[in-house]
Amino acid sequence: MEKGKAMKTVTNSLENLDLNSNSNSNYNPSRKITTYFQSSRLLEKKKTPTLVSLCLGVVGKHLEDVIEDLDEIAINFPADIKMAMAAIARRRRLLNDDVIISLADTSWEILDISGSDVSDFGLGKVVEICKSLRAVDISRCDKITTTGFSELVQNCHSLETLRCGGSPRSDYTARRCLSIFKPKLNDVNGDSWEELDTMEISNGAESLRWLVWEKIDRDSLEILSTECPRITVNPKSSPFGFRGAAVPREALQGITLDGHVVKDIDPKTWAVCGFNPQTVSTSLSSPTELSVAEKFRLAFVERDTRLAPKRAKNARQHQRRAEREWMMTSTRAKAVALASQASKSLNSWN
Repeated sequence: MEKGKAMKTVTNSLENLDLNSNSNSNYNPSRKITTYFQSSRLLEKKKTPTLVSLCLGVVGKHLEDVIEDLDEIAINFPADIKMAMAAIARRRRLLNDDVIISLADTSWEILDISGSDVSDFGLGKVVEICKSLRAVDISRCDKITTTGFSELVQNCHSLETLRCGGSPRSDYTARRCLSIFKPKLNDVNGDSWEELDTMEISNGAESLRWLVWEKIDRDSLEILSTECPRITVNPKSSPFGFRGAAVPREALQGITLDGHVVKDIDPKTWAVCGFNPQTVSTSLSSPTELSVAEKFRLAFVERDTRLAPKRAKNARQHQRRAEREWMMTSTRAKAVALASQASKSLNSWN
């Protein structure tokens, strides 16, 4: 009996316990739990930045002052510092061929040059240095053409994720590059597939598995699904994976490929130039297409680049043919040629 009274007294005391000094009648335990978690998040947000992050923030704010000497300054930088500087330069709208070539490191596995001024030349130099790239973002790079795509596929044999398109010109270039992803033959002189060795069959993008192209058109999507079934376009995040394979973070839409390297750096570092990720997403959704004149210009430039080696070869052949004809019609030219051959023979005997 006394034990029951004691338990009742303890229960009443706990119920009357004032845990809220302002108003006992408005006490809500869930409110205190919510306040606790909010304060915990606030403490996490106010985490003290590292000295490296502070230094990168200072350098990033004044990056335009050191760009001219960046190739000499960055030689002794670690790979992660170089990548962080490239990410800051991209956000500062300062990333171009010279900057990315100066910062490129052989150990890089991720390359994000989206929305930058990097051209085919810069991309070609970078992929020659960074042979282990497995994820590349070249979306909204209007200066990269089919030549840059080809260099990327030929040099990066570990490339699994490619992000492209995003602007009218980049979408146009991506459509022109669909043939690069298709299987090809190294030797087309065989009579049948059965006569070809395994080494004679080559894939355009042998290791590519994930393609992120937000505004892909229906025809391009159908071509890829039919002729390149190993490539998954715009995969969705799922706890069960996709076709038995886990979708990598780099292949998910809406993420920034180089975001993890600058997560500890103050965003004010690139705010001086007004970098706003929302502006980027708005441009990604722009339905504007290239004008007819611009399409003709790009097609002409691509054709001119493709035929340049053939024109040079024809010019050399024409020059040699002209020299042979001149030698056949001129006695003096024959004498000079025979004398040259004789002197070479004498030198070889000596």
